[in-house]
Amino acid sequence: MTIVSDYQHLHQYDTGIAPVVAKARDYPAGEDTPRHAHPTAQLLYAVEGVMVVSTALGQWIVPPTRGIWLPIATWHQVRMISAVRMRTVYVREDSLDGLPQECRVLAISPLLRELILAAMDIAVPYAADSRDERLMKLLLDEIRSLPTLALSLPRPQSAALQGLCDVLLAEPGDARSVEEWAEQLAMDARTLQRRFSRETGLSLGQWRRQARLIAALEKLACGASVLEVALDLGYASPSAFATMFKRELGVSPSSFYAPLADHHAPVGSGSQHQPAS
Repeated sequence: MTIVSDYQHLHQYDTGIAPVVAKARDYPAGEDTPRHAHPTAQLLYAVEGVMVVSTALGQWIVPPTRGIWLPIATWHQVRMISAVRMRTVYVREDSLDGLPQECRVLAISPLLRELILAAMDIAVPYAADSRDERLMKLLLDEIRSLPTLALSLPRPQSAALQGLCDVLLAEPGDARSVEEWAEQLAMDARTLQRRFSRETGLSLGQWRRQARLIAALEKLACGASVLEVALDLGYASPSAFATMFKRELGVSPSSFYAPLADHHAPVGSGSQHQPAS
């Protein structure tokens, strides 16, 4: 498969020279990669920092406790919310058995994190049945076992619903009801709900919560307080926001980024500055 891009430096490691290749690159806060795709599948992971990954299907926010899986030929763009130490694993087509076939946010286990860091030091090509090949195979086995997380924001296909979503992305605290949105779009409320669910797989309420959650994660990553985030997103109180956050992600907003302090890669774990997205 041939992938065309104006940024060929992004394709130095996805040529299939080995079944699995791992490379590293560090990015400053605010940097965007160009829109591009790879002829391999890809696991994007940051040992430090927070990324927002955009595809034709929607957006995903990726903190250091998570990674995003991108199937072969998935066009994507990555925006660095903070300084990011990115570690990328490229997987050749003949090694994809049992791996996801769609974009997913994955919970990165402690074992997988250490395997990714160890893989950064493996030179390619590596010998069959060597220690390096076995480590790469174990890395793939661990990816297969990971749970999928609900940190995605699917985009509808129709222009009317895209416009609605664009407003909610720009103003996550917008509190208009389904009935108010239906009136603005000149349709019945039930019709709006059916169309929205059909095009995104979520109800409008679920999509709005996801949009607020993603906005919250971005604001928290940039240093905003829980109180500031709660008020910005239209919650009546920090406790109401914290309840929603914990229900969706299993931890409180104040503790979500606590593992950041522990995500310092040891010496020899892919700290070189090499293109990896």
